[in-house]
Amino acid sequence: MSLVKKFATVGGATLGSRVFGFARETLMAAALGTGPMADVFYAAFRFPNLFRRLFAEGAFNAAFVPLFSKEIEANGVEGAKRFSEEVFGVLFSALLVITIVMELSMPLLVRFIIAPGFADDADKTSLTIRLAAVMFPYLMCMSLTAMMSGMLNSLHHFFAAAIAPVFLNLVMISALFYALWTGTDPLTTAWYLAWSVLVAGILQLAVVYVGVLRAGISIRFRMPRMTPNVKRLLVLAIPAAMTGGVTQINQIIGQAIASSKEGAIAALQYADRIYQLPLGVVGVAVGVVLLPELARALKSGHMKEAASIQNRSLEFVLFLTLPAAGGLWILSDAIIRVLYERGAFTADNTTVVASILAIYGLGLPGFVMIKALQPGFYAREDTRTPMRFTMISVVINSGLAITLFPLIAERGIATAEAAAGLINTVLLFTTLLRRGDLVWEWALAKRAALLLVATGVMCAALTYALGHASPWLVPGTPLLYKVTALFVLIGIAMIVYFVAAFAIGGADLGMIRRNLKRKPKG
Repeated sequence: MSLVKKFATVGGATLGSRVFGFARETLMAAALGTGPMADVFYAAFRFPNLFRRLFAEGAFNAAFVPLFSKEIEANGVEGAKRFSEEVFGVLFSALLVITIVMELSMPLLVRFIIAPGFADDADKTSLTIRLAAVMFPYLMCMSLTAMMSGMLNSLHHFFAAAIAPVFLNLVMISALFYALWTGTDPLTTAWYLAWSVLVAGILQLAVVYVGVLRAGISIRFRMPRMTPNVKRLLVLAIPAAMTGGVTQINQIIGQAIASSKEGAIAALQYADRIYQLPLGVVGVAVGVVLLPELARALKSGHMKEAASIQNRSLEFVLFLTLPAAGGLWILSDAIIRVLYERGAFTADNTTVVASILAIYGLGLPGFVMIKALQPGFYAREDTRTPMRFTMISVVINSGLAITLFPLIAERGIATAEAAAGLINTVLLFTTLLRRGDLVWEWALAKRAALLLVATGVMCAALTYALGHASPWLVPGTPLLYKVTALFVLIGIAMIVYFVAAFAIGGADLGMIRRNLKRKPKG
């Protein structure tokens, strides 16, 4: 299966999850708007999400997958099964201890880390503590889910791991539908949502466990032991955990700063959900597929193939994210109005959230490039270098957020995150290039420049079309008209971009065939 077909498998499943995520956020906006209950829920939910990224996705995508792939090559499926059982015993025990400690420490964590801005409101602080306590066990479910997803990706069974996140959105949507149907007050709705997160975590774990069984591996619990393989995993995983969670770390910092302004946390979350669509569909798909592909090529000694895989991935990322960034910048107001502006979500909310989304859009290529560049380090079992760059970006993000928030409020936090992502991308790219792990291709550089030109042409055409479509997007227009106008604008943008890209040479049929037909060696 070619790289693009694998990207499409993971990206398609991720797209389904993101579409359901949009539906969830639309219902959230209608039920809670950017009011205090929205702030409280998102603040409480951010913390288990942070630890999910730190201990689950980052650590296992970066550390577990190369070691699991190596075990398959060296000792077959039986050796890989033994290794996964060793890791499962240690991981489960560590997560249990972490969960107990965090539950007991939740009052301090909320007061000083999660939402220090709530300190003057005892009711908001108390509710955030209780909601976070209900949702934190989600960490255990998702960390074990991430481990099994890494196994499935290494075995080239991508779909089950990619589709599992859909269940979080489905369960939360069900809770929101019930709350809206019964006219439930915001406080009770927040409780429904908290319990739905925990239920969804259990379902996601069940889905990937069944996937692992169908892939031919059954896992039983072993008493935790620090075997050489587990020690090697920890050496790689600790830096990778910090690196994989950089976005969440930056968002936690932004949330802590934004908690001093009512509605700011919710506004950032609503904008974040939109830009997560292209970030997830392209970035996550590339990261999930690229790591085992690179690890396999390097372990087999196919250095030229590894370099080609890396560059084709960058080509794929630029081809799709540059127009997405331009589209989010131009259409941010229209997108927010169509998706969210109803119920408790007002026109003023639209203005704020749209401005945040436009900034996130400009940072999108950098965010996705990070997903495409980090596997170049992880596949070589180097997790320390990306960790150092992550810490640099966190310091930059913190400094900019603290500086800009008093000046431009939520927009300052979005600007800080986008700038930190861009700097992280530059550091990763130049280091891979300097080490010789990334091969410079003038043809690729030329195509990137031409894709930027094609994106500029698309933005100009979209700005012109938006002027004519504006009467269909104003507040009070029937929803069907708004949706139709938005889809027409997106269709125009896609047509103009692809025509321009192929016309000036930013993309060509040879590039498409090269990505579609590339087969792994050996």
